[in-house]
Amino acid sequence: MTTLLDVKDISKSFKLKGYWYHKQQFTALSPISFTIESKKTLAIVGEAGSGKSTLAKILVGAETPSSGSIYLNGQRLKEQSFKQRCQYIRMIFQDSGTTLNPSLTVEELLDEPLKINTQFDEAQRKQLIRTTLQKVGLLGDHMNFYPHMFSGGQKQRISLARAIILQPQVIILDEALASLDPSLRSQMINLLLDLQQQMGLAYILISHNLGTVRHFSDDVMVMSKGKVVEAGKTIDVIKHPKHKVTKKLMMSQNFQLTHK
Repeated sequence: MTTLLDVKDISKSFKLKGYWYHKQQFTALSPISFTIESKKTLAIVGEAGSGKSTLAKILVGAETPSSGSIYLNGQRLKEQSFKQRCQYIRMIFQDSGTTLNPSLTVEELLDEPLKINTQFDEAQRKQLIRTTLQKVGLLGDHMNFYPHMFSGGQKQRISLARAIILQPQVIILDEALASLDPSLRSQMINLLLDLQQQMGLAYILISHNLGTVRHFSDDVMVMSKGKVVEAGKTIDVIKHPKHKVTKKLMMSQNFQLTHK
């Protein structure tokens, strides 16, 4: 299987305010490299402030890296081509309620990216919206409803529909499953796995829940203070954690540490 996303030496530093003769710089992300294949899921875990969200913002083009390159299907993604980045790499956030404009219907929410990124006419866009809603387990007629008329789980499905409607290749799940109860989380994971196989999607899962990471991801990177401190196959890292940060995360969630 060929590499879909190839991240090479991505870093990010921020200048801190201070006196002109005392310049300070904060390194939020040290050089990080990784690859991911289609139909695979990479989990990124770490404590608050480890750099997970900064990395996600760089991948979707919301932040410009200080150094490094990102390649999709062997083609380098340029920082200025934000429209291209948004089409092929999408993100779903934890609180779907805050990302769905309450004054717009579901049809209007899903129609906006189609108007910007496609040449489809109104009838074609409407049919695609209906089909996409059905693909994520909602009804086609839900396109006429407003966000406040849905439950939390349904809102997350609307966010998923908005993410896949442009036929992306990579979806970043930024704690997107964290707010769901265990039953809904399990349903959403099964839906995501089905869509992954159907569409050839690669997922990047940012999560603090190691149970979700264990059941959903193929590989995992553990981050601390902007660096990757441990990486490998998820089952191997969880069964045989090596770094103290990984062990601390597991102990905080009552995971059994095994060294067999």
